[in-house]
Amino acid sequence: MKFIKHIFNKKNLMTIKNVLIKNKNIIIMCIPFLLMHIYVTIMAFSVRYAFDNYLVPLLFTASWSILFIGVSINIHNIIGKIFYTLVNLLFSILFVVNGVYRSLMSTFFNFSLLESAGEASPYMKEAILKCNPLIYIGFITILVSIIFGIKYYPKKEKWNLKGLGLSILLFLVLHFLTPNLLGVGNSELTWSSWRNARNIYESYNDVNKSIKVSGFFEYCIKDFYITFLKTEAQIKEEELTFLEEAFEGINATKNKYTGVLKNKNLIIVQLEGMDNWIINKSDTPTIYKLMNEGINFTNHFSFYNGGGSTFNSEFAINTGFTTPYSYTKNAYSFNKNAFPNSLAHIFKNMDYDVNVFHMNSGEYYSREINYLNWGYDAYYGLKDLGEYTDTSYELDRELILNETFNRLIFNEQNKFLSYIITYSGHLPFTNTKGVCKKLYDLDNPDKDEEMTLMSEEECIRRQNKETDYMFELLLQNLKDKNLLDNTVILAVTDHYLYTVEDKTILDKYKETSNNLINKTPMFIWYKGVKSTTIKEVTSQLDILPTILNMYGISYNPNNYIGKDALGNNYKGLVFFSDYSWYDGNVYVEGGVVTNDKKISEDNLERKNYQVSYSTQKNDLALKYNYFNGK
Repeated sequence: MKFIKHIFNKKNLMTIKNVLIKNKNIIIMCIPFLLMHIYVTIMAFSVRYAFDNYLVPLLFTASWSILFIGVSINIHNIIGKIFYTLVNLLFSILFVVNGVYRSLMSTFFNFSLLESAGEASPYMKEAILKCNPLIYIGFITILVSIIFGIKYYPKKEKWNLKGLGLSILLFLVLHFLTPNLLGVGNSELTWSSWRNARNIYESYNDVNKSIKVSGFFEYCIKDFYITFLKTEAQIKEEELTFLEEAFEGINATKNKYTGVLKNKNLIIVQLEGMDNWIINKSDTPTIYKLMNEGINFTNHFSFYNGGGSTFNSEFAINTGFTTPYSYTKNAYSFNKNAFPNSLAHIFKNMDYDVNVFHMNSGEYYSREINYLNWGYDAYYGLKDLGEYTDTSYELDRELILNETFNRLIFNEQNKFLSYIITYSGHLPFTNTKGVCKKLYDLDNPDKDEEMTLMSEEECIRRQNKETDYMFELLLQNLKDKNLLDNTVILAVTDHYLYTVEDKTILDKYKETSNNLINKTPMFIWYKGVKSTTIKEVTSQLDILPTILNMYGISYNPNNYIGKDALGNNYKGLVFFSDYSWYDGNVYVEGGVVTNDKKISEDNLERKNYQVSYSTQKNDLALKYNYFNGK
């Protein structure tokens, strides 16, 4: 208390007052920058990313303000005033552009969008009219503050090189130190790298998160630098030759499955952690029935590669590529890469409505941005709807029972592709919290009884039974809406149940000593399908070309890493993050067979080369954004 009284005594207050009066011109000149910062910060409140360190973006804004004002007041009067005016007008325009684009698209503007400005021009008028009026109110107040800043610009005739140098030095020091307040980025890939504020600042691939962690001015300038000035990794001539040959156009060969699904609706259900041993008559009767009635891929592998195994499967299924093998970059960081041959882009070009449905918010794994980049109309998260007062949205039944989701998933007006990502099979596997507790409470409404603790395996089975109930609801809705005869269901698990704590559970049911632990369920079901077992090895990478063939879509097989798993000459091969591989017979690690199976030397060499070739093709295509402009 004494310290506060000392700070705010009469003498100190007079000193502060004198400093403010002496520097009132500079303070007034700062107001436009401060207003833009505040308005954009308010706009970014709704960005679904938990970041509450508002000091960092404020310090970035302060550093740029020091530079802009320091330069303008320390050079010749007329030149300085023109510089101050132009800088403010430029950022004022960018403020409006960001406000309009944010109002229309729920994301902020980035300079790479200028490449497609012609496509957006027909919607410009509508976007301006529908923009939040507060943006225009903010723009007017900013313009007024700029006028005052120009009016109070200090009068002088000479250059002040000392002041100019000091301003630049202060800017450099502050701008260099500020990013350190964001913490330390991940040196290795982890599933949650997308949450790390320093990772976001370094990669700058998520527009909304980037502007939230760095503020308006830092975002605009850094985005401009990345888009137009940053030197891209220069592709070597031999790498370019390799890619051109690897993606050379050829026609897909036809087989008995070509076109069998033409014009049918498609529902892809990505199952959260549902291992093979969980699919049985008692735990998951509906899924078990569909799997055994449909085309059952009994040697399928949803392999883990890099951080974020769930999203890695989403990425592979939708684009035909996977997380890089030879360098550390997450799958969800490629949302500025072009994927013209993605699942959604192809189906959208055939006039399908294409949407994604999950319980979690769109900011998780940057899904909202990634799915738009892949060509989907929209990403929908139950959590984002704002309709739930508790966490019941974690129950997979809500994916179907929720009225909004139900209407969008089962489009009765147009052909549709609905990509559903389940959640109820997610950890924790205990009935004291999470999904298992919700289900235990539903199963035991009498709260007076003492809780019976469930084992991990019991919870796993119960949670997957909830996913099975979602399938039951899915089929009933297709039947009730007269969509069953014209809809295909493709179900595939994102990853094996690696999240279980008691690993002896896995030891009971599957191979756990090597990467064959990644074996998971996958099947395709539709009305009238002939029960078929596919024993050839498949992975997430083979799903997209297989779908394209079944829908009778002409495509270049070389545009993907995987192959049509139903093709006449298909020979399965799955390769893992450590470059080990499995072809259904031999398991090879370090180029050497490690199980007791036999393979000829020529065949071993050929498949080792195939793995090397495929991983190089995958990594270089992603690194150099090969499909951009193609």
